[in-house]
Amino acid sequence: MWTAAMWGGISGTAVLLGALTAIFFPINRTIIGFIMAFGTGVLIGAVAYELLEEPVQEGGMVPVSIGFLAGAGIFTAFDYMVSRKGAHKRKRSDATRDGSKAGLAIFIGTVMDAIPESIMIGSSLTVEKNVSFLLVTAIFISNIPEGLSSTSGLINSGYSKLKVFFLWFTVMIISAISSWAGYFFLSDASDAVMAGIASFAGGGIIAMIGSTMMPEAYEDGGPVTGLIVALGLQVSLLLNFWSQLP
Repeated sequence: MWTAAMWGGISGTAVLLGALTAIFFPINRTIIGFIMAFGTGVLIGAVAYELLEEPVQEGGMVPVSIGFLAGAGIFTAFDYMVSRKGAHKRKRSDATRDGSKAGLAIFIGTVMDAIPESIMIGSSLTVEKNVSFLLVTAIFISNIPEGLSSTSGLINSGYSKLKVFFLWFTVMIISAISSWAGYFFLSDASDAVMAGIASFAGGGIIAMIGSTMMPEAYEDGGPVTGLIVALGLQVSLLLNFWSQLP
C-alpha cells in the first residue's frame, strides 16, 4: 500500500523537479518543447499498452470503450471550465493576465492531469504486484516539462518562488495520495471494473495530451516535434517489450 504512495509521489516529483529547474536554471523554450514532445510519445505508448491493450484482453471491449470515451469527455468538460479561468496556460511559459486567478486555475488544471495518472500507478500494483515501469516512466517524463513551463508562467504572473514551490509540492503529495487510493480502493475490483477505470484514465490522458501537451510542444519545438514524438513512442515500445521478457 505504501509502495503505491511512493511510486505516485515519485511520478509527482517530476513536476517539482521541473519547477526547481525553471527557478534556478532557466531552460530555452525550444528545449522545453523537445522534452514535452518526447514525453508525449512515451505517454501515448503507455496509454496504448498499459491502459488499453491489457484491459481489452482482460475486461473486454465494451467497458474499455465506455471508459475511454467517458474519460476523454469528462476531462474535456473540466478542461473547458478551468481553461476559461486561465488553466489553458498551465503548460505555457508565457505570462498570464490575472496572476492570482490564473495561477489557481493552473494549479487546479495540473492536479486534474495528475490524479488519473497516479490512480493507475496504484491500481497497477493490485494486478501485477509490481508497478508498471513503463507507466511511471512515461508520467515522470511528461511531468518534467509541465513543471518547467508552468513555473515560468507563474513567475511571470507575479508568483513568488516559494509559493510556486509550495504549489508543486502539493501536487506531489496529491499524486502520492491518489496512487495510494488507486491501490486501496481497487484491490478487489473485477476485471471489467479495472478495465473501465484504466481506459477512463487513458481517455483523460489522451485528451490532455491533445489539448495541452502537443500544442505547446509544436509551438516551442517547431516542425521537428513530430520526429521527437515518434522517438518517444519508440522508447515506449522498447520499454514495453523489455517488460515482457522472461
